[in-house]
Amino acid sequence: MRVISGLAKGKKLKAPAGINTRPITDMIKEALFNVLGNRVRGSYFLDLFAGSGSVGIEALSRGALKAVFVDSSGEAVKVIKENLDNCGFKSNYDLFRSDVFKALQIFAQHRNRFGFIYIDPPFTKEIIFNEVMEVIGKMDILEPDGIIVIRTPRKKDINPLYGRLQRYRESNYGESKLNYYSIHEEDTKHDGDLSHIG
Repeated sequence: MRVISGLAKGKKLKAPAGINTRPITDMIKEALFNVLGNRVRGSYFLDLFAGSGSVGIEALSRGALKAVFVDSSGEAVKVIKENLDNCGFKSNYDLFRSDVFKALQIFAQHRNRFGFIYIDPPFTKEIIFNEVMEVIGKMDILEPDGIIVIRTPRKKDINPLYGRLQRYRESNYGESKLNYYSIHEEDTKHDGDLSHIG
């Protein structure tokens, strides 16, 4: 596993041990960022169930203004920090050891908003995919033109609609599927503010 493009291109990344972590392959990650494109540059990027931090680190390498990593595992948080250090990222990120649902509540309370949210729940927890999307669908943490991507098992069916979020793309890669969501109605209530994070 490595950083594919940008400032940290070619840097190798560690992955946490354990059956709950299913690291994204370089092939899937490259396909993901080919879809997201240059819009990642200058964005605020949220990496949930971050595992190794591979996706958020890729976003930083490609010019994201800030990445926020959330994982409940102490081992994962340790590995993410090592990977960030190895890639030379020192200050443009926040790293939280936290239950993802608690972290989401905090972000919503502080009116934090992100241009991109990548979600990679453990494949071993069958109900968690719909649960996390239902919660986020009720929140205002995505920029009006933002994108949410959730990786699921290929055979896992999740809803096309969660609140204001609508799926607009599905892509299969081996045993994995990337589901892309965006806001299906205009919402410009207020601007994002990450000043309370950290």
